[in-house]
Amino acid sequence: MYISDFTSYLSSEKRYSIHTVQAYKRDLEQFFFYIQSSYEITDIHVVTHTHIRSWLAKLKENDNENRSINRKISTLKSFYKYLLRNEIVSSSPMSKIISPKNAKRLPVFVHEKNMQDLLESRSSEGIDFKAHTDLLIVEMLYQTGIRRAELLNIKCSDIDIYNNSLKVLGKGNKERILPLLKELIEQLKTYILLRDEVVKNQHALLFALSNGKPVYAKYVHKVVKDYLSTTTTISKKSPHVLRHTFATHLLNQGADLNAVKELLGHANLNATQIYTHNTIDKLKEIHKKAHPKA
Repeated sequence: MYISDFTSYLSSEKRYSIHTVQAYKRDLEQFFFYIQSSYEITDIHVVTHTHIRSWLAKLKENDNENRSINRKISTLKSFYKYLLRNEIVSSSPMSKIISPKNAKRLPVFVHEKNMQDLLESRSSEGIDFKAHTDLLIVEMLYQTGIRRAELLNIKCSDIDIYNNSLKVLGKGNKERILPLLKELIEQLKTYILLRDEVVKNQHALLFALSNGKPVYAKYVHKVVKDYLSTTTTISKKSPHVLRHTFATHLLNQGADLNAVKELLGHANLNATQIYTHNTIDKLKEIHKKAHPKA
């Protein structure tokens, strides 16, 4: 069904991350399993928009959210676009598929006082290598707003201690340079010295476990969840929450929206504008407390 050719194209030409490619692969495998088991279809050329709508209806019946369904629709659109470009099919059944509207959800974030209290209660002095790693993971995510995948790929050579900056390789293999506060640079310098003793040339990645191997996605998620559990009651406690927190705090302090867009590595301003809703909520709160008529 051309899935492996398509995923190879995503990896080699589009330069998508391994997690994104795996998500595309899962969506396509689920779709083709459905049409094979429901309609006994094994030929891509006989798939119609009716079959696709049937699958989407089944997903809805199984309580999949619109956001999840839209991602699967996006996967199929990209897949058929690839098939058309390579002249494997002559038309796309996706032209008759309409995506359901997503419910607007504001980004979940941690309030400034909570983050300040959390980080002030932790010190890098007198702690073991693991605790030092965990603290720096949280500091890096919050102070730079980088994605978890970007954090995992940071190499020691990406840190410029003389210019207080960090080179990040983002989505679509796009590179951006982020400023680092002097205090964070000092933490990084200390950590790298400790890391070199543990890693012993096993790899060039910045973050490492106590056995010298690189940290991994689930480890980072657990670290963030454990940290945030001590300071906030929000239900979602993931690395991406710290990215939301970074953006929201910058805007609350008057940062330019375009500057925040560049720091986050967003392709367009629409993706960044969702954070302004949190800022508006804060302004409403201030107005309610301060205005004589409130």
